[in-house]
Formats: sequence, C-alpha cells, structure tokens
Amino acid sequence: MIHLFQKGTNPSSPTFLLLHGTGGTEQDLIPLASEIDKEASILSVRGNVLENGMPRFFKRLAEGVFDEEDLIFRTKELSAFLDQAAEEHHFDRNNIIAIGYSNGANIAASLLFHYQDALQGAILHHPMVPRRGIDLPDLTGRNIFIAAGMNDPNCSSDESKELYKLLEQANANATIYWGNKGHQLTNEEVEAAATWYWNNK
Repeated sequence: MIHLFQKGTNPSSPTFLLLHGTGGTEQDLIPLASEIDKEASILSVRGNVLENGMPRFFKRLAEGVFDEEDLIFRTKELSAFLDQAAEEHHFDRNNIIAIGYSNGANIAASLLFHYQDALQGAILHHPMVPRRGIDLPDLTGRNIFIAAGMNDPNCSSDESKELYKLLEQANANATIYWGNKGHQLTNEEVEAAATWYWNNK
C-alpha cells in the first residue's frame, strides 16, 4: 500500500496509523498526529480503492452503503500490510493506535471488529458501524475514542451510539465525544482526542 513512515523520537510512544477520508491522501492527517503526540511514530496509508478518482479504503454501493465483501477483503489487506510494515520499518506491531477520519475511521473500526490484536487503540473521527450481525473479538484493554457530530448528515447520532455500544459490549474502553458541527473534522474534537489520549496513555 502507498504510505509514508516517520520514526518517532520516543520508543515508548505508539505508532499512529493515519487513515484519511474519501478523496484524501497519506499527507492529510500528519498535522493532526503531531497535535496529539509529537514523539509518536507515524505510518500514514493511502486507500487502495478509487471512487471517481478519489482514494478510499473500501468500495461502497451508495452513500452510507458499504460493499461488505470488499470491506472484509480490504480490512484483511490492511491488517496484513501492518504486519509487513512493522517488519520493514522496525516498529512495535503491538503498539499501533489508529487515527482515522470518515472512511478511514470506518476501516479502522473494521480492523477492531475483525481482528483482536490489529490495534492497541483507536481515535475515530465520524465513524459508522462497519458491519452488523457479527460477533466482535474480545477488545479488553483497547482504548477507543469516537468523535461524533450532533448535526452530522453522513453519520446519525444513533449510528454513533450504536458503534459505541457494540465496542463497549466487546469490553473495549470506549469514549464518545459530541461536537455540535456536521461531518467536518474540527479543532475542538482534535483537542478532545489529545486530552483523551494523554489521560489513557
């Protein structure tokens, strides 16, 4: 997968897996990662799917309707890439925290839904429920931050609450932050994510 890696200055800090939104690139979330922990390593990945020329992490059938078969395939592909990248770049495979926005948050959530040890934790900005009707792995010890918008046209508050509940039922330590904006990534939620990160480090 197309990606960039920046080695952090603190070996005990995690590697941030940065996952952009639809139409983004591996450059998009680097400033956000620095806002949260300047000493962490960064592995920023570009989605392998194109939708009308815009990079994404998996296909969709319509707005808000995921191509479930492709989602499962791409989640497995990303999980395998993390194994490979950890070897190539010499970072701790067991200390990865995903930071995802929109489509990137959805593939990060899908990693949590499918693989017990894929991520140590996650910061999910405006995620949806990736799949329904499946048993989640035991996510004990996984810290997960969800940033949701009360007026988000792409992701209803009910959707955010459902994801939070599913993660809690899987024993994750989940936190939900409510902003009063729409689907955009705001400074306020980044600041809230940073506070949460340092409180749970």
